[in-house]
Amino acid sequence: MFTLFAVLLLAACSGGGSETSSESNEDETGEETTTEENNSEEGSDSSAEQEITVTAKSEIPSMDPSLITDSVGFQWAGETIEGLYRLDENSQLTEGMAVDSSVSEDGLTHTFTIREDAVWSNGDPVTANDFVYSWRRAVDPDVGSEYGPYFLGGVIKNATAVSNGEAAVEDLGVTAVDDKTLEVQLEKPVPYFKSMTVFVTFMPLNQSFVEEHGEDFATEAEYTLSNGPFKMTEWNHGEGWVVEKNDDYWDADTVQLEKINAKVIKEIATGVNLYESGQIDQTELNAEFVDQYRTNEAFNVAEKPYLYFLKFNQDANEALANVDARKAISMAIDRQSLVDVILNDGSVPAEGYVPSNFVSMPESNEDFRDAQGPLVESNEEKAKEHWAKAKEALGTEEVTIELMGDDTGTSKNVLAYYKDQLETKLDGLTINLVEVPFKERVRRDSASEFEIEAATWGPDYVDPNTYLNMYLTGGQNNNMNYSNPEYDALIEKANGEFAQDPVKRYETFLEAEQMLLTEDAAVAPIYQDAKAQLFRPSIKGVFTTATGPEFEFKWAHVE
Repeated sequence: MFTLFAVLLLAACSGGGSETSSESNEDETGEETTTEENNSEEGSDSSAEQEITVTAKSEIPSMDPSLITDSVGFQWAGETIEGLYRLDENSQLTEGMAVDSSVSEDGLTHTFTIREDAVWSNGDPVTANDFVYSWRRAVDPDVGSEYGPYFLGGVIKNATAVSNGEAAVEDLGVTAVDDKTLEVQLEKPVPYFKSMTVFVTFMPLNQSFVEEHGEDFATEAEYTLSNGPFKMTEWNHGEGWVVEKNDDYWDADTVQLEKINAKVIKEIATGVNLYESGQIDQTELNAEFVDQYRTNEAFNVAEKPYLYFLKFNQDANEALANVDARKAISMAIDRQSLVDVILNDGSVPAEGYVPSNFVSMPESNEDFRDAQGPLVESNEEKAKEHWAKAKEALGTEEVTIELMGDDTGTSKNVLAYYKDQLETKLDGLTINLVEVPFKERVRRDSASEFEIEAATWGPDYVDPNTYLNMYLTGGQNNNMNYSNPEYDALIEKANGEFAQDPVKRYETFLEAEQMLLTEDAAVAPIYQDAKAQLFRPSIKGVFTTATGPEFEFKWAHVE
């Protein structure tokens, strides 16, 4: 588990995530490191007001599970809607809507039993059909889900055919045997399928409620419906929102918080001022404030398997179609100085596309990142050599490229750093920064309306595939016009021929990552995320997991 409350030494964090986060495998992302005081019910002061205020870096683009593609949406859908399972403080699957499950001997049929006491916040029972409707909707081409075809395609039977308009949604391999029995037919054995069902796209939807509100569904608090620990009661667009305890939730007795206020705070300094004045209980810190608050009891560092990287759109700028130009840009950026000086939050330089401390090799239990070794480097001399080759091939001495990123405080600082590094080290290169709101960046990414994007990716399930299958030709999350049939074949082999052979499967992933980065330089991994923050010490039981919401509040309380 990636704890929010263990105060981690920055020296350990900046030296490498392995010193502050335990090893991971396909079923577990790390062992418990939160103190007993923080997770124990003992000592909890029931008389304390169970209300907290936290920050969000941007507005919620949507609360529709079929359409959510961003971390803010993941966070709050994850607190208000519950799928078959959720993750506990050890990143293990724990009961959600499912109370039992079974898998056929050939691995192709999964059967789930839905709990009898599950209801929506309008009183309707949660049924197997709520999952059938949601999953069909996720691959319905008329809905336009980005993650539906990406997640379900090649996994659930006929999902690709449905999303391509070649089959009816009723042909999707998901059936409500009865009100409380959900049967799922897979295209092939998928060793991490149950882990996938935690993700927001697999959450249930109340069909009558969605259809009643039509295009308004999930756009305002009154048009959302909850079956999870909390329900949304206010949504002031651009400013924040409120979720309150859902008394109809099947496990409501466990939920102690009565209200969570979320405020959109884009500037770190603003968040710090609001924290100091007692108006909020949590805020991120950047390099400007880390040293000031390092010894404060509210200070902590949350390490995450989130990757920050540069995404090269090969069709948007002629220079980016040149592999030497892409290698030059990747090598020109001093990653260590970025994390030490600009970020100073515990983040570490990326050495590959699959993060460290995320998954382990099946037999040796060696971290995937250690088994592979570094595939990217910061090397000014090599960067200049590749840049000279690129300019010669392009027949020009002057190159201009747009770099798009978020318009928040920390992101602006990082973008300015990238611009300075690239323009200083690569002669003749001009970087024009395009700073946009998070929601707009998500839209432009989906539409391939960028040249270079300062992008982020967090895991959707605990498996290397969640990172490496992004760049299949025509993939839903490719959006940068990268295509390599050999790469496609490796990913297909890992998820097909070797699906039930973990050793060969992981060896194939190692080969694919090498091709993606060393040969093609399709993307440029820059750093692996950690968040330095202030979190009110009286708030206990909050944690984050590898693939769940950034903060899990179901078990939280105020002492």
